[in-house]
Amino acid sequence: MSKDSLWLGVLKRPVKKAMIAFGSATAILFVFFVGGQFISSESIGMHEMIRPMGRPIVWAMLISITGVLLFASLYLSDDKGAIEITPTGFFDIVSLVCSRLAMIATALIVIIMFYEVVSRYVFSRPTLWANELSLWIAGFVFLFAGQYAMQQRSHIRIYVIYDMMPRWIQKMSDVVSVSLICAFFLALLWGGYNDAVRRMLRMETFGTAWDPPIPGTLKPGILIITLLVTIQAVSNLISDWKKEPEQHNPIDEFDEAKSKNIRRTLQEGK
Repeated sequence: MSKDSLWLGVLKRPVKKAMIAFGSATAILFVFFVGGQFISSESIGMHEMIRPMGRPIVWAMLISITGVLLFASLYLSDDKGAIEITPTGFFDIVSLVCSRLAMIATALIVIIMFYEVVSRYVFSRPTLWANELSLWIAGFVFLFAGQYAMQQRSHIRIYVIYDMMPRWIQKMSDVVSVSLICAFFLALLWGGYNDAVRRMLRMETFGTAWDPPIPGTLKPGILIITLLVTIQAVSNLISDWKKEPEQHNPIDEFDEAKSKNIRRTLQEGK
């Protein structure tokens, strides 16, 4: 395995090449679609992008976008951030890949909203899709953020009583916490499965001019990503089971870790 690789090893270079290939294909197709807006009366726009039936060129664009997102997420997950913990659990890599996908999606939201602002206030041609596409993407970013927070142990935890417990009671507390997470997922699955399947099978849309299938994708997405969060919680429990007890001091953690990384980032920026 390469010393610069977190988990891909010898696959890092092929993944990078695939990312570049799909990115290049996406860029070429994007230029083709934009050019068609000026030279053809039957050009393909955002309305057709969510209705690809009978349009092979749209399918090619969607496959290219999916490919670049997938391989970019894989490639970016192979590097550990300065303030990230080292992955040790059996599910950590999956959560890191999803976190990179959320990171890319956040950048896409910024680009979409920038496009909307320029189109609306510079050219007086507001879009019908920018706001809804941003909401659509942001919904999945929110869900993936929960999975990433679970993997990084950055969710809210109260250590005042936990640190006072013997290690065996801490382990039992962790078991109870994970059991409650599993129970929550089972309750969510029991109450929302039929509705999620119904919305997904008919690809329920948003009921607007662009009419994207936000309910038909987000509803099953909630169940799927909640399952991923639950698996990550179990992974954390197994990974942390044999660890020595830790004493948590929020002030020390901020001063020694976060503050140091913030200062280094600011210095590198100069």
